[in-house]
Parts: sequence; C-alpha cells; structure tokens
Amino acid sequence: MCRALCLAVLAASLALAGCGPEGPTKSDTGLAVGAVAGGILGSAVGRGNGRIAGAMIGTVVGGIVGSEIGRSMDEQDRRLAERAELDAFERGPSGRPVRWQNPDNGRYGDIVPMEPYRRGEDDCRDYTHTIYIDGRPQAMRGTACRNPDGTWRNVG
Repeated sequence: MCRALCLAVLAASLALAGCGPEGPTKSDTGLAVGAVAGGILGSAVGRGNGRIAGAMIGTVVGGIVGSEIGRSMDEQDRRLAERAELDAFERGPSGRPVRWQNPDNGRYGDIVPMEPYRRGEDDCRDYTHTIYIDGRPQAMRGTACRNPDGTWRNVG
C-alpha cells in the first residue's frame, strides 16, 4: 500500500518538476521535492484511509513548503496555510481571498481560488497563494484538482 502510494506521489511530483520550457528551474525542483516530502510525511501521519488523505493533504501544501516561499515558514505557518488552502478549494468564492494568520509570529497569507473548471474527469481550481513574511509579499500560483476520494492534489 505505502509503496504504491509513494510511487503515485513521486510520479505526480516528477510531473511538476518539468514545468519550465528550459526544463526544471530551482523553484520547480523545490516545488516537486516539497510535494514529495509533504506527501510522504502526510502518509506517515495517517492511519488506514486517513493515511491516503494525509498524503494528499501533504502533497497540496507540500508544493508551497518546497518552494522559495516555504523556506521562511515554520510548522504552524504550514498548518494554517494548509487549512486555508483546503477551505479555499472547497468553499472559497472565486477571486476572493481566504486568509490565514499565525498569531505567534505575525506571518499571514491569502489564497485566492479562481473559478472551478473541469480538466478531463477532474474538478480543478487555479489559485494564487501570497504569503507575507516581515510584511513582504511572496506569491505562488498553482492548480489543484480533486481526487476521486474528495481530497485535493497540486497539479502545477
């Protein structure tokens, strides 16, 4: 079970790594590594069916964690960002920010989901996640698609 799950997370992350026209950039590689690490960590935390959900949740926020933005985030920032992302994908009005804020260090961010659309069989949303560290905004764009079990994965 873990082997198949880890391979699926790895395959999805490798697909993300080839994003640029000149091959993967440092940012693309960081995104992929973060997605893999987040997926594996999410899988290790869950039990049974929760293990699969944990891997997929970890994969969505893992894209941010492995990016340039994620290097300045602590564990609480990541948890808050993860919850806000999932809320934005599930219920966020298109074009309107869903905010998270860490009261311990003052860091905060906005996830702005775009209009939902279909990509093949998948329901997807493009989004922008802007994180403010020391008052300076750092933005990342991505696309999240819903898995058949209702969880979300970052697809680019």
